[in-house]
Formats: sequence, C-alpha cells, structure tokens
Amino acid sequence: MIPPLHSIISRLHLKQLRLLIALGEHGSLLKASQQVALSQPGASKALQEIETTFGTPLFVRTNRGLEANAVGQCVIRYARLIQTDLAHLREEVVGILRGQGGRVAAGVIMGAVPLLTDAVSALVARQSELSVDIVEDTSATLLAQLDAGRLDLAICRTTVSQTPHAYDSVKLQDETLAVIANVGHPLRRAKKLTLQELARFRWVVYRANMPMRLLLEGEFRDCGIRFPQHLLETTSAFATLALLQANPSFVALASIEVAQFFAQQQMSCILPLALTSRSEPYELVTRKGGPVQPAAQLLIDELLHRRS
Repeated sequence: MIPPLHSIISRLHLKQLRLLIALGEHGSLLKASQQVALSQPGASKALQEIETTFGTPLFVRTNRGLEANAVGQCVIRYARLIQTDLAHLREEVVGILRGQGGRVAAGVIMGAVPLLTDAVSALVARQSELSVDIVEDTSATLLAQLDAGRLDLAICRTTVSQTPHAYDSVKLQDETLAVIANVGHPLRRAKKLTLQELARFRWVVYRANMPMRLLLEGEFRDCGIRFPQHLLETTSAFATLALLQANPSFVALASIEVAQFFAQQQMSCILPLALTSRSEPYELVTRKGGPVQPAAQLLIDELLHRRS
C-alpha cells in the first residue's frame, strides 16, 4: 500500500531524488553513488529508504545492475520534473533579486501562436534576461496545466471546461478562420470558392468536439454537404503544415494569423473561401485569485496592451 502524501513529503529528501535520477541514467549503484557524492553503502541505504517511503520496490536487481520497474520509471520521471522546477525556481529568484528577468510559462492554442510570439518578441527586446517557456496544446490540456501550476497563463478558451468560473479570463481578440493549402494546390488560382468545391479534397482538421472542428462541421451542415469521413486529425500547427507540404491536394482550417504567417513565408496559400460561422474569441486565462509573479505580469501587460 502506497503511504499517504504527507508521509512521502516528510520522508523524501532532494538528495534521494538526485540518486534516483542517477540510477535511472546509469543503472549502477556504484556510478550513481559517485555522481551524487555518496559512498556505495550510503547510496544503498538511501535507496532502501526511498523504497520504504513509497512502500514498494522501484528497481529490479539483475546481473546488469538495477533496472527501474514501472513504478520506478514513474518516480524517476517526477524526480526529473522536480529538479527542473527547482532550476526554474532558482532562475526566477535570481531575476527578482536583480530587479529584472525571471521566468514565465505561457500556454497557447495553435491559432493564437502568432499573437503570443509577437508579444514575447517585443517583451524580451526590453527584458533581455527574461526566460519564456511556451507550451502549445489544446485548451483542455492548457487549463489542466494551469490548474496544476505548470503554467502562469494561457491563451485559450475556458468554454471547454466544466468549471469556466474557476478562472480569471479576459477576451483578447476574435478568431477569424481561413482555409489553407499547399502553394501548388489545384484551386490556388481560383478567385472565389465554395465549400462544395473543396469537399472532395482531404481535410486536415482538429479532433472531434474541439471548437474549430465543430465550426467546420457546422459549415458543412449549413451547406447541406456531408462532412468528410476520411480525415487527418492533429492539433499541431507544424504537423498541419507538414501534411500540406507532403500532398498538394490537402486543405486545412487555421486561424487567419497562422494562415497569414504561413503565406508570408510562402509555406502555404490561403484559399478564397468565405466562412459564414464565427469562431470563439481567444481568452487570456489565469488561475482565479491566484498570485501572478512579476515576469508573468509583464507578459500579461504586453498582451493586453496589444489588445487595445
């Protein structure tokens, strides 16, 4: 039986976490003990204490050394996350003491990536010692990371949450959508297109029940056209672009900011299809009532300034 959380917290030490990481890297108690400056007997005792703390073996003893079992692999993964978080903590404290710099972790959905990167670029031009961690994912995943304290802020949509009132959110801007394709697409030179003309092509879309996907399904439904069955589904802007590059007949739905960025770089083109539906706006989201550290506030201020 795994001990309660308070027991693990009270018994686990940072040096033990370093030992776990070293064991995961080397699979040898001797090499791991040398890396963390412990004697081999001391490392062996520390490992026993760690396994007692978690109430279960973490390693399998083999002729090749120590191999982490499923639980051990899980614990080692979180040990690395804790070590990374401590490194970020130190970096942030240094920035605060210097009166500048610091670190901010920001999440963003695909369509709003240019909005965030423009703000970050302008901010780091003024705050050269600022470090920014950008995470691109779906709104649901970003809100979960915000809940866990992994993100300071996110540009996403709270409507996907069952508890949208649990967040502080400010509308940043409306999202306009566009259909994009390879610069060699057969219909690239058309002056105006209908959804009927594009329905026969293979679509790269978001997964089911996501706002952009629901909007596209609504467009097909309003036109009385059957929604395509054989889709290519991804939430990645890079995967979308790579698919368009791989096949000149594919088409995809993207925010106008992403579409224009790709078009400016001549990586794709915007097809002249006018969409009648309106997408949900982007929101700047933070944890409700939670403290906002100085570096995050700088980025929030920059995003809000660009909104006005």
